[in-house]
Amino acid sequence: MSEYIAGILIWVGSGFCFVAALGIVRLPDTLTRMHAATKAGTLGAGLLIIGGAVFFQELLVTLRALTIIALVVLTAPVAAHLIGRASYESGVPLSDRTWIDELEAYENEKRASEQYCQPGEW
Repeated sequence: MSEYIAGILIWVGSGFCFVAALGIVRLPDTLTRMHAATKAGTLGAGLLIIGGAVFFQELLVTLRALTIIALVVLTAPVAAHLIGRASYESGVPLSDRTWIDELEAYENEKRASEQYCQPGEW
């Protein structure tokens, strides 16, 4: 019975990883691609790892799987945030379908404050 559960988890995880890869290829700009890779990729990888732990049913494998899932869940959103922020600050254009740019006001305010405070003038 556990082989069937592991197989289902691996198939579903593979499907989510496929959706993440498809999102990276098909979505129009960096921010939406980053979102697809983070959400679907993290869930897909987690399901694949859980499927492996269910298949082997050993304590060490399960502990390693939980450690890997914790690391993926902790690092993937941070990495995606940094990639998105770096692409925005480097001037990569947003998609035409992006209606709201919440960072624009923050960036304008940051640029305005940099005009008055030169480096070393604190």
